[in-house]
Amino acid sequence: MNRTDKIIPSEGKAEKAAHERWNSIAKPLGSLGLLEKAVEKIAAIQRTENVDIGKRAVVVMCADNGVVCEGVTQSDSSVTAVCAEAIAGGTSNINRIAETFGADVYAVDIGINRDMDVPGLINRKIAYGTENIAKGAAMTKEQAVRAISAGIDMVCELKKNGVKIIITGEMGIGNTTVASALSSVLLFRSPCEVTGRGAGLDSEGLRRKISVIEKAIALNSPDNEDPIGLISKIGGYDIAGMTGLFLGGAYCHIPVVIDGVISAVAAKLACRINPLTVQYMLPSHVSGEPAGRLLLESMGLEPLIDARMRLGEGTGGAMLLPLLDGALAVYNSAHRFEETPIERYVELI
Repeated sequence: MNRTDKIIPSEGKAEKAAHERWNSIAKPLGSLGLLEKAVEKIAAIQRTENVDIGKRAVVVMCADNGVVCEGVTQSDSSVTAVCAEAIAGGTSNINRIAETFGADVYAVDIGINRDMDVPGLINRKIAYGTENIAKGAAMTKEQAVRAISAGIDMVCELKKNGVKIIITGEMGIGNTTVASALSSVLLFRSPCEVTGRGAGLDSEGLRRKISVIEKAIALNSPDNEDPIGLISKIGGYDIAGMTGLFLGGAYCHIPVVIDGVISAVAAKLACRINPLTVQYMLPSHVSGEPAGRLLLESMGLEPLIDARMRLGEGTGGAMLLPLLDGALAVYNSAHRFEETPIERYVELI
């Protein structure tokens, strides 16, 4: 975890150079809106105006949550293993989307509650799922640190392989309950304000889910100012692993894309560990879960996509890639004012 102390700010000089390049293109200033800002942010992260996201990866952290036994989900925990195997085998939802947009998918077992002998599934298992947060702490602090470190290590490995941008994803039945509990504490909001139906709870199921979250918070007394302690008390291994992905992106100077609400919780936790991490994050879409927009706003981030998605696996994050590709096509190849008779626009204050 000492690597998190070595995170430095992104480079303002490169961001400014990217902004000036945008302004040299023969079009109204800022007319690609948030896409221009995203490219400028990537330039700052990569420390060059010559932005490169050619080699891209989706990392899907897979883990089980003991709170499932409280009846807070429509599916049982066996689905986590089934979906993790599908992602590793290249047949799940994220695989089809990632293939379309030229991204490699890495499925990571960071806490599935059974042994997994599956080709393509990366074994970084910390434990066989978390404990039931309605009965006690999810994990020990040492396990939380190991899970975060596994995420950082993953980014370092991908950097060695030339990856230029990472999309965060997760797979774990019960993780919207965990994410809602964490959001309640991180945002100083009541559980009913931040808790949604997840993968499809009915109204009675939603009430039970909120009640379980209230119980877990009261029992574990998590400290908002202690992010690692917060993870250990009511977190999940997938969320801890994604927290490491965000920290690793900041450490390795690689942009890391926030997917949905569970990914956003991990991003918020990473910011609590080191506030500079937010400079290396790219928001993609705003989740249909209640806490989604609140989490992004709390970090000063504005999503580029609002499509009410809530599939997970990194699917929403991957949808950002074609938008960035389109913006970069203009950024790199569109005609410039000096190449046309068009009078250059002037920035108005």
